[in-house]
Amino acid sequence: MTRRLFAVTGITLFVLSMATLVGVADAQNAMPAGAKAKATATSPVNLNTATTAELQTLPNIGPAVAARIIEYRQKNGGFKKIEDLMNIKGIGEKRFLKLKPLVTVAPPKTSVQ
Repeated sequence: MTRRLFAVTGITLFVLSMATLVGVADAQNAMPAGAKAKATATSPVNLNTATTAELQTLPNIGPAVAARIIEYRQKNGGFKKIEDLMNIKGIGEKRFLKLKPLVTVAPPKTSVQ
C-alpha cells in the first residue's frame, strides 16, 4: 500500500509539474518581449488622440507615417472623418480600407467644469 501511495503521489506531482511548465511556456509564447498590442475593431485607435506608439499598432503604420498622421492632426485641428486619413502621404485607398475598421474619429475628451 505504501508503494502504491508513493507511485500515485509521484505521478500526480509529475502531471502537475508538467501542466505548470506548459502553462508557463504558453504564457511566454503568447506575446513576445517588446511586442505591441495590435489595434482591433473592438478597440479602435482614435486618430484625434492617439500617440505615435498607439498609431504604430495599426497594420503597416511605422514611425514615419505615424508622425505624418500627428502632423496632419495638428495642422488641421484634428480629423473630421475617417476618410481624411487618405490625405496622409503613404495612405492610399488600399491601405485605408485595411485601416478603416481599426480606427475611429472622436473629439478629444475635455473635462467638464
